Amino acid sequence: MIEINREHPEYAALKHVWPKYRDLYSGGEHFVSNADRYLVARQKEPADVYSERLSRAFYENYIGSIIDWYGATLFRREPLLGYEGPDEAARRFFNTFAEDCDLRGSTLSDFFRRQLIEAMVCGKSYVAIEFPRPAGQASNRAEEEALGASRAYLCEYGGDAVINWQRDERGEFDWLVTRTVRTVDDGQEWLKRKRWVYYDRKIYRVFEATEAAGKQSVPVLMDEGPHALAKLGRTPVFEFTLGEGMWLMNKAASLQLEHFNKSNALSWALTMGLFAMPVVYSDTEWKQALGESYYLQLGKDDRFGWTEPEGHVYEIAMRNIDRLKEEIYRVSYLMGQAGGSMSKNSAMTGYSKERDYLMTQEVLRGYGDRVKDTLKTVLKAVAAVREDEIEVDVSGLDEFDIGDYSSELDDAERLLMLGIQSKTLNAQVKKKLAMKYLCDARQEVKDRIAKEIEEAG
Repeated sequence: MIEINREHPEYAALKHVWPKYRDLYSGGEHFVSNADRYLVARQKEPADVYSERLSRAFYENYIGSIIDWYGATLFRREPLLGYEGPDEAARRFFNTFAEDCDLRGSTLSDFFRRQLIEAMVCGKSYVAIEFPRPAGQASNRAEEEALGASRAYLCEYGGDAVINWQRDERGEFDWLVTRTVRTVDDGQEWLKRKRWVYYDRKIYRVFEATEAAGKQSVPVLMDEGPHALAKLGRTPVFEFTLGEGMWLMNKAASLQLEHFNKSNALSWALTMGLFAMPVVYSDTEWKQALGESYYLQLGKDDRFGWTEPEGHVYEIAMRNIDRLKEEIYRVSYLMGQAGGSMSKNSAMTGYSKERDYLMTQEVLRGYGDRVKDTLKTVLKAVAAVREDEIEVDVSGLDEFDIGDYSSELDDAERLLMLGIQSKTLNAQVKKKLAMKYLCDARQEVKDRIAKEIEEAG
């Protein structure tokens, strides 16, 4: 058994980055309350001046909006589940599972939208398969269903929740440790309760400790036993990652911080420029308070001035801030939404719009492929551990309302008019169109329609 609080080197390298990335994503009052971590003080800046600048800090949250746009656009149409097999009980289970996959009312679409957003912010997220603890011992499948012991559900972990792990040569987890913290009230004070869960291929172990007044108790073993996927010989936690290339926050964070500092510096300079600073030319001591701001005392023969680049420094700052904004959108593959010089010449026709969004569509499809791959892996593991006689497939997440649905109907009609003698092709085309049109319907209804189309040939 390893030390439960030990951290993997990869985790240790990133744990100081994740809080910053979460602040940049959240924005709003949450970011402003932590602005002292990100607003750079000027060289020899007086503490009271820096404090005043902090009180006036604001944050234009482009990357947070970009990440939310990707999450909303990708899941505009829900992923489609398809089943192959005679197991009607399994179909009913997965239809229910699709509508409430975490026993908290989250659909699979809502659940994996959160995983995608978490992965775009922190680079990864984790999904765990769990089963309820039965009130008694089941001797057969019917009793297991009656006790609710076979009602699999999903748990989500943030990118910073898995603190240590070891993988085999295929990249699968041999074991891992999760660490979560929540605040609880013991009746006298608020405590932080830390919880560690150790998983290997067969068992889990739960440890807990409390922290109060900066002091933490020793982690104590609270529970252990075989986990949900023990009979499959694999850990029940699956990693969802996008890779370095599509980790949006990692690509845009430094640009967003530079934009934050530049825009606040310009705002401060403009604000201070609204208050005229008195200049007193005198060799005698001056003690009177005057004006609404600071004052400057010079000798009568002294001279004072500023140096700046050729041109007007405020105009240069504005252009630089606009360029930083455009660069944030560029590295996020959304040049058409950047405004400014990147989108001035954007045509308004539907064809030009689709062409401008070609790269964005490809990135969206890349995200969709990652979601579908992980979702398939999770659903197949659930089916395997439940011993369902069914094959589950996942499709969709490849159309993003940029094209017109009527054009898809026209393309399908022309395809079917070719006279290709294939009942499977005919059924698949009709199912694809029907599922896209009924993307917001319940999974049970979609499954029934799909079966009826297949039976009609």
